[in-house]
Amino acid sequence: MNKRIIGYFPQNIIDLLDLDIRAGTPIYIADSNIEHMRTSHPADFAKYGCDIEDIIASPDYVGKNAKDDSIEFTKEYCIAGDYVKVAVRVTSHNIYYARSMYVLNPNRVRNFIEKGTLKKLDK
Repeated sequence: MNKRIIGYFPQNIIDLLDLDIRAGTPIYIADSNIEHMRTSHPADFAKYGCDIEDIIASPDYVGKNAKDDSIEFTKEYCIAGDYVKVAVRVTSHNIYYARSMYVLNPNRVRNFIEKGTLKKLDK
C-alpha cells in the first residue's frame, strides 16, 4: 500500500476533543483512500481534493463522530459557501488515515455547531 503523511495532530485539537493521542501523531492518506474519495464524491474531490492537507492543517471546525469514532476536520470556504469535511479514522494498528472527504450541507453544519458536535477553532 502506498501511503504518505498529510498532517499531524496538534495539541489544541487533542485538548479540544479530549483525544487520547500524542501531539504530533501523523495522519496518513493511502492510494485506496484517495480512490474512495474520488469515486464516492467525485465532484467534491475534483473541487477540493487538492486542499486535503490544508483542511487537516488549518480547519475552522473539528469534531468527533460518535457513530464511527472518526475525527472530523471541517473547513469553511466563504466564497463558495461550502463546508468541506475530511474524516480521519484510526486502524487497529493505531495508524490514522484520512478516509473520506466531502462537502457538508450548511444547515447540518449549523446544527452540529449549535449542538456542540462541531467545535470552532480559535485562530
